[in-house]
Amino acid sequence: MARPKEFDPEVALRHALALFWRRGYEATSLTDLVEHLGVGRPSIYATFGSKHQLYLRALDVYAQERVALDLELLSRPGPVLPVVRGWMQRYADEVEADGERLGCFAVNAAAELMPGDGEVARIVEGAWGATEAALTASLLRARAQGELAEDREPRALARCLMTLLHGIRVSGKRRHDRTHLGDVLSQAFLLLS
Repeated sequence: MARPKEFDPEVALRHALALFWRRGYEATSLTDLVEHLGVGRPSIYATFGSKHQLYLRALDVYAQERVALDLELLSRPGPVLPVVRGWMQRYADEVEADGERLGCFAVNAAAELMPGDGEVARIVEGAWGATEAALTASLLRARAQGELAEDREPRALARCLMTLLHGIRVSGKRRHDRTHLGDVLSQAFLLLS
């Protein structure tokens, strides 16, 4: 008869996510995980596999939650451009509120491990692709509703805005300057007019 686990794997996964997010993949050792999770090495291996597999699960949880939030916001009915502006503002607000300067876990993973880690690339690119598709659909709807000029290409505009938001996440790691973020957003909003 198998012994019941002495820890909650979901809680341990959340703690691992927080540690990887704060330190990055390479700077987090298995010993760090054992200490931070309060779980023995054999239990980590039995439950999650390797450090890399645990990292991938944590990244996947983060990515799925972010995509779900983005999709929920971008698919709201009614006028589209105020929703898109609010969605972009949310990203800037998160950067400003990030006192530890952690940035975005997915952006951090991309910067640290891509393109060499195909599994990380699959998770990150999948999440970014889903958000880009939702943003493109929103911008298509905005154009159909007369909110966006007919000569605007929604997919190219979505890619531009996504890249800009990733840049905001990276620049937020150096400092939090409301004026800087405001300048970036005001110029991005001009792309939507």
